[in-house]
Amino acid sequence: MISLSLAEIAGITGGRLVNTDGSETVTGGVEYDSRKVGPGGLFVAFAGEKVDGHEFGPRVVEAGAAGVLGTRDAGVPGVVVEDQLAALATLASAVLARLPELTVVGLTGSSGKTTTKDYIGQLLSRLGPTVALPGSLNNELGFPYTVLQADEKTRFLVLEMGARGIGHIRYLTGIARPSIGVVLNVGAAHIGEFGSVEGTAQAKGELVEALPESGVAVLNADDPRVSAMASRTVARVVQVGEGDSAGVRATDVTLDSMGRASFVLESGGESGRVRLGVAGRHQVANSLAAAAVALTAGMAFDELIVALGEVGIVSGRRMDVVQRPDGVTLIDDSYNANPSSTAAALHALAAMGAGRRTTAVLGYMAELGEHEVSGHAEVGRLAAELGVDRLIAVAENARPILDGAAEVGAWRGTARFAADQAAAIEILRNDLRADDVVLVKGSRYRTWDVADWLRRPEEVQPT
Repeated sequence: MISLSLAEIAGITGGRLVNTDGSETVTGGVEYDSRKVGPGGLFVAFAGEKVDGHEFGPRVVEAGAAGVLGTRDAGVPGVVVEDQLAALATLASAVLARLPELTVVGLTGSSGKTTTKDYIGQLLSRLGPTVALPGSLNNELGFPYTVLQADEKTRFLVLEMGARGIGHIRYLTGIARPSIGVVLNVGAAHIGEFGSVEGTAQAKGELVEALPESGVAVLNADDPRVSAMASRTVARVVQVGEGDSAGVRATDVTLDSMGRASFVLESGGESGRVRLGVAGRHQVANSLAAAAVALTAGMAFDELIVALGEVGIVSGRRMDVVQRPDGVTLIDDSYNANPSSTAAALHALAAMGAGRRTTAVLGYMAELGEHEVSGHAEVGRLAAELGVDRLIAVAENARPILDGAAEVGAWRGTARFAADQAAAIEILRNDLRADDVVLVKGSRYRTWDVADWLRRPEEVQPT
């Protein structure tokens, strides 16, 4: 963050100084985890159900923090506010106002946000200092937290925007208005909150509505609901995809034995072959969006061709391919799941597992509302249609996955139900073969134990 005194922070946030005249200056980062606060940092204290962050105030100040931002006096120099989230949002906006040369990139979508954000960050970092934090920091806390990592040296700030309802993205763009906005896709993620895919599209489009006339909207031409957002923005529109209407386009897409895509990138009369180092056919779309941002930011086309081939996985549990010494290939895509992202992962499994035995360990997909049963059955049918050899559904609310697979009469694979993750691990322990390809996918936490167990090959003896 840019250097600010506690007095300035109090003035910006409407807070009250305690135990200080406000002269202490924040020269380090802003953190809400007391373990990460460094010298000159600002600690944001939250009172949780089990732990009250205010109690760590003396410890962080003793370690060198400039002060504490919280809702009560922590007994050390600090600023007391009514609402920490609101204060962080206000502070983030004020910091951005003091960084007029900074280019803000915002992106949203039903799936692929974090991966694409990571790609954009890796590309833009070749052009100048870039803030694009690992992980899904896309809500009312993570979003301003990311903004506050920028300082006078930062040239690009890449922000992921999540939403669980109408108005959420509009709120985030009020904190940090992007000049480049990316909408990846509109699917069934969080459909329980939005009520319909149309509601999802309405919410995601709030991003392009916030762009200035001098800005650029990067839209997925292959998703009709996204390409239609061109009418909702005053910014210049760049369509990306594989169809003829795309200005940044991929043609001649092929996959290698590891599921990594190669394609010809075309834009502005130039073309060149890109060979991705990440697995999954769906990474083509993610890469195109990142490419459009990089070109908009001024990257030369020839440099982009090389750079796209060098992007990799930054945020964990997202199509993270692990080659074990015993020959087993793990596709750890367990961070989160919805029908669209699970479908993409299953296609990747089928491509990578050609000629090998494939296993899909699928957990519960949350926030589908009235579409919960049908959404799970849908991915089960797809797994069977793709010829997955073994299908393991983890936990009772994921059982409809097996029902969906059973509807595919031509499927010759096996379906297993695991009451919990421990049971799924036992199924794998008893029947894991060298050269197997195993996909692990589920909404947050639902299959993490399975993926972590598979990452420890010394504990597994394939048959």
